[in-house]
Amino acid sequence: MLPHPDPALCRRLAADLRAAGYSGAALRDAWGPQADDALARGLREPALRALGRRDDPLAVLGRVWGLGATATAPELGAALPSLGLDGATALGLVVAADDVVRGGVLIRPQAFADADGDVEWWIASDLDEAALGGPLPEDHVLGVGGASQTLARIQLTRRAGTGLDIGTGCGIQALRLRRLVDRVVATDVSERALRFTRLNALLNDVDGIETRHGSLFDPVAGETFDRMASNPPFVITPRVAGVPAYEYRDGGMEGDALVAAVVGGVGAHLSPGGVAQSLGNWEYRGEESGLDRVRGWVDAAGEALDAWVIEREVLDPLAYAELWVRDGGTVPGTPEYARLIDAWLEDFAARGVTGVGFGYVLLRRPLAGGPTLARYERVAGGGEASFGPHLAACLEAHDRAALLDDAGLEASLLLVAPDVTEARHHRPGEEAPTVIELRQGGGFGRTLEVDPALAALVGACDGDLDVGSLIGAIAQLMDVDAAHLRDDLLPRVRELIDTGFLTFAEG
Repeated sequence: MLPHPDPALCRRLAADLRAAGYSGAALRDAWGPQADDALARGLREPALRALGRRDDPLAVLGRVWGLGATATAPELGAALPSLGLDGATALGLVVAADDVVRGGVLIRPQAFADADGDVEWWIASDLDEAALGGPLPEDHVLGVGGASQTLARIQLTRRAGTGLDIGTGCGIQALRLRRLVDRVVATDVSERALRFTRLNALLNDVDGIETRHGSLFDPVAGETFDRMASNPPFVITPRVAGVPAYEYRDGGMEGDALVAAVVGGVGAHLSPGGVAQSLGNWEYRGEESGLDRVRGWVDAAGEALDAWVIEREVLDPLAYAELWVRDGGTVPGTPEYARLIDAWLEDFAARGVTGVGFGYVLLRRPLAGGPTLARYERVAGGGEASFGPHLAACLEAHDRAALLDDAGLEASLLLVAPDVTEARHHRPGEEAPTVIELRQGGGFGRTLEVDPALAALVGACDGDLDVGSLIGAIAQLMDVDAAHLRDDLLPRVRELIDTGFLTFAEG
C-alpha cells in the first residue's frame, strides 16, 4: 500500500485533524500516561483499552492512525467530515473491508520547539511492529524515532539558502531544515519514503521541499548546498541471505562503508562555509579506533574540511547485534532471534570488529584557506536538547580564536560562560585543594580537571582585563616565569574557547 499525496485531499485531512483536536497532548490525555509509556515500548493494548468504544473524532482517529487499529466506516466518516472515507482511501491511508476500516499508516503528532517558536506536525509513516503484530517488512518507512530526534536536536540554527536531506525517510529532517533554509532537496533510494515525505510536507503546509529518487549524492550530482542533514541507513548489517535488509536503516554496503561514503562525498556538495551534520556508526577493528577510522575518511575526502566528530557510545558486537535484531521486531528467545544474532557475530568476526561506535559528524567547507578544526572525541555527557545552540556557539568562538595569533589572543577580553562552575576537592585538614574541576552545566556537560594557574585565569575572566595581563598577574602571584606560563596556558585557553567554557567579552 503506497501513499498517494494529493494537495487538495491533504488540506482536507489537515482541517479534520485540527477540528478533532488531534494533538500529542490530547492523545496522551485520552489514553493516560501509563498507556502512553507502554506505547513508547511498543505496546498498544493499554491505549486501546483506555479508548474503549469512544466514538468521538479524537478517539476514532487515535485508534486508526495513532495506533493502527480499526474503526467502523460510519465512525471514521463522522471523524473526517471534510475528507471522508473515500478521501482517506484515495490518499492511501486506510484499508476498508466491509464495514471495518483499518489504519494503513500511522499519523502521529510530533511537537518540538526551536528559535522560531513551538511547532507540532502530523507525521505519517508505515505501521510499526505493534500495529503489524510481527516483524517489519523490508521496505518499511520509519516514523520519527530516537535517532531522528537526536539529529534534529544537534542541528545548527544558522539560516541559509539551500539544504539537502540525504536519506530523508518520512521527511522529518527535510521539514526541520526548511525552517532554516529557503529550499530543500530530499533524496532517498525508496520511492515509498519519498511519497511519505511529500505527504507530510503537504499535510503540514510546508512548501519548498523537492524530492528526488536515488542513492546518496547521485540525485544532486554537480550541485552544492549551504546545509546538509543526514540520518543515513548506517546500521551495520550482515550481507548474507536470510538477514532482513531494512531500507530505513541498511544502505546495502558492507560494514561501515555507507557512513564512509557519506563522509567522503560531503565536501563536493557543500558550498563554501556550508555545514553537513549526520549520524553514523563506525567499526573498531583490532587495535584501530573507530574515531581514527572516521578521521581517515575525512582526510581522504576530495575537499579539505573542518571536522568535529563526537562519539557518544561504543557497543560490543553482541550488544550491537541484539539492539538491531530487536529493532526489526524479532522476539528474543526465539530460534529466529538466535539465528540472526549468530549471523551478526559471524560478520563482525570476519572483519575483526571488536566494537561499534555511535555518534555525530559535523563537517564544514572552509570559506577560505585550509581547515582549522579537527576534533575527534568521545563525549558521553550533556543533554541533547541544547546541543545545536552549543555547537553553533562553539564553532563561532573557534572561528574567531583561529584568526588570532598568540599576541591577538593575549589582547582579548574573555568571560567565563554562565553555565560553568568550579569544584575544589580537599583532603581533610589540608588547605590546598588536591583536585580542581571546571564543570559545564549545559552543552556536553564536560568536566575538566585543571591546575591552579588555569583555574585562576578562568576565575579572573570577567571581561575587565585582557588575557595577557591576567597571565602576568598570575605569574607574579605564583612566582613563576611569565613567558613559560604564557606558553603553557594559551593553548589551553584556546581549548576552553573551543569547548564553550570561555567566551569573548566584546562583540
